[in-house]
Amino acid sequence: MGLIELLLLGVGLSMDAFAVSICKGIETKKANIKQILLCGIWFGFFQGLMPFIGYILGSRLEFIINKIAPWLAFILLSIIGINMIREAFSSEEEETRAGFDVKSMFMLAVATSIDALAVGITFVAVPVSLIDASELVNTIIGCSIIMATTFVFSCCGVRIGNAFGMRFKSGAEAAGGFVLVFIGLKILLEHFGVLDFMGNTDVLFGLLIPFVGTVLGSALVFVADKDIKEAFKLILMGMAGGIMMACSMWTLLYPSILAGKVITAALGFVIGVAFQYLLDKAVPHAHFFLKAEEGPSSSLKYSFKVMLSEVIHHVPEGMAVGIMFAGAINGAEEVSLAAAFALTVGIAVQNIPEGIFVSTPIRSGGEEKGKSFLMGVLSGIIEPLLGIAMIILVTAFPGILLFMMALTGGAIAFLVLEENIPSMYTEEHSDKGTISFALFFCIMMIITFSTGV
Repeated sequence: MGLIELLLLGVGLSMDAFAVSICKGIETKKANIKQILLCGIWFGFFQGLMPFIGYILGSRLEFIINKIAPWLAFILLSIIGINMIREAFSSEEEETRAGFDVKSMFMLAVATSIDALAVGITFVAVPVSLIDASELVNTIIGCSIIMATTFVFSCCGVRIGNAFGMRFKSGAEAAGGFVLVFIGLKILLEHFGVLDFMGNTDVLFGLLIPFVGTVLGSALVFVADKDIKEAFKLILMGMAGGIMMACSMWTLLYPSILAGKVITAALGFVIGVAFQYLLDKAVPHAHFFLKAEEGPSSSLKYSFKVMLSEVIHHVPEGMAVGIMFAGAINGAEEVSLAAAFALTVGIAVQNIPEGIFVSTPIRSGGEEKGKSFLMGVLSGIIEPLLGIAMIILVTAFPGILLFMMALTGGAIAFLVLEENIPSMYTEEHSDKGTISFALFFCIMMIITFSTGV
């Protein structure tokens, strides 16, 4: 194993530590240089130590390491992540916390690095070869490279998270806690072999891209007025609707038609419409811009009903992203990895206005900015979770790929027809939403077919 391979390995191993470092920055009101370096040292040291321990132990304890390490990482990250989410809902103003005490950092450092024990075991089979020295010396140098790489990424992560979290507080903390739980779940699924088909691409993190769009959109509540200007609202509605309709037609339905399976496309589309209709009737929610409430009667606060309206939107979107990734990484002829990422980015872009349509109405209803942002963030959590579920389902039953694509296409089309298009029209600005819809429909169509769909 040479220098390039080690650098790539170091970057790959440092990604979990990088994500967790961002979360540490989020929960720290003001991270100083000492804390940033301390975080880098903790994560870097353990990320370099674990492969070395794995190398020393060799293959003798491989069975135990592979059995215990993923469960330990999942449990530790879930405990810490759930605690961050719980604190996001706390109404008490916290005092400035150290957040970098030995107990906290030890748990996080072990959780993010323990799976690297297996990397050390591979060093026995594929020795590190960097300089003209013994295998042990080369292994130490290799582990040091991994350590240094993780140190740099972790320091940057704390700074990034702190800059974001200092302003956005509870919502950022909830997002960070969810990411920790997500990473723990990813490690556990890899242990069970559910994600083996992904190889080294690690596209599971691609499922977080739409969630990032929701977070960014929700964060605009901190810089926007309480009420969105009517013309701007219509443009955003048209933008979201155009992107979603293009995804429904060209990315999710067209492959079935191209393959000559028109009945599959039609059946999936109709069932998708029915699925979304039933979901619409089963969940109490409020369409702020239509000034209407739907679903069963409920004592839920109006702000929660607004949030649930976007949760309903995110259900077929999360399913669609997971289904597309499942098809791409399983080598389906009808789906390419580029097309899956195009869909993912498209949904992430239209999630920005959807995030705005949660946080801003809740803010105008009297809630504080932090609470409005938090509820916007929470509305998007369901997407990556459903993405994982769909990857597992379609991988287990690959024959349902085209049907499931058409189903989510129908569900998304229902959402556009039921909410986006009716919300795009007013007497004063009758054309702005329509023009925005048409423009973004064309843009998404061009992007989709440029990827080879």
